[in-house]
Amino acid sequence: MTTTDNPARPTRLDTQGIWEATASLPEQVETAARSARGIEGLPDREWVENVVVLGMGGSGIAGDILVAAAGPFMAVPVTVAKSYSLPAFVGEGTLVFAVSFSGNTEETIEAASDAAVEGARVIAVTSGGKLARLASSWGAPAVSLPATLPQPRTGVGAMAVPPLIMLEQIGLFPGATQWVDLAVEQLKRRRDELEGPNGEAAEVARRIGRTIPLVHASGALGSAAAQRWKTQFNENAKVPAFWSVQPELCHNEVQGWGQHGDVTRQVMTVVMLRHDQEHPQVQRRFELVADMIREVVAGIEEVRAEGDGELAQLLDLILFGDYVSLHLAANEGIDPGPVPALDELKHQLGGG
Repeated sequence: MTTTDNPARPTRLDTQGIWEATASLPEQVETAARSARGIEGLPDREWVENVVVLGMGGSGIAGDILVAAAGPFMAVPVTVAKSYSLPAFVGEGTLVFAVSFSGNTEETIEAASDAAVEGARVIAVTSGGKLARLASSWGAPAVSLPATLPQPRTGVGAMAVPPLIMLEQIGLFPGATQWVDLAVEQLKRRRDELEGPNGEAAEVARRIGRTIPLVHASGALGSAAAQRWKTQFNENAKVPAFWSVQPELCHNEVQGWGQHGDVTRQVMTVVMLRHDQEHPQVQRRFELVADMIREVVAGIEEVRAEGDGELAQLLDLILFGDYVSLHLAANEGIDPGPVPALDELKHQLGGG
């Protein structure tokens, strides 16, 4: 499929409809919030001692969003596990969200199965597959994901929002509905200025060009956004990319720019993701790092989050990065949908 409906937009190779799915994020978030309300079988607030989110890849970002958006308001700890194994503390008193777009992600299946054995309460967020069947056999609640989404990474809203709403129903994240509504408002405002060929996302993509992006951010909010930017560059644009966080990078990475400036200024672009929750000293660190590395990188891009609240600003940065990666793909004539290397790895491993 090629996208040609807008005469101002160049023809894009997009066989799976990734552009359309990306543009639907505000409506996806709204629908996901509605689908999660009234889910039965949730544990009582007094029962929950800790929360663990299981997931990999495009599904795993749901856990990072939960930590950034809900974590600061919750009275119990939240941990994200992206592997086959569980944290040792998982047991009775642990609420586990097992997130798998396909329902067949082998790491998530194994970890969720172990969690059920340990007495944790598991909630599945999936479109079906083995995870849905296991949840049914455990009598566990399940949120069904839309089957129409072309790739897991296009379902970020569908996977990330239901756990937030369910935590609100349990009593662990008061006000989640309000934060979701504010996020939807911001996403709708931002979408129109990012999709077009002359928007800010397209300009950032043009300036990055064929250089390798290194994304800098700070805090749980920035970390989730930076990781998403990195993985969207990988999957949509099919390019290498990296990410690191403030203030940690000031204790190691900045020294790494002391050599090979003749190389790095040709091949590396630093993208700094900024938001309203930054510590004052972190704000200063961004400025100092930019001054230190400006002469040894191809460019420094700064993107500032907009919106009210952590969730709105995080999803705003995510949508911005998604569009930058899509514009990068379009500029090179790359189809953003297929991920043959990932499919081959899954095939070789025999997993889903």
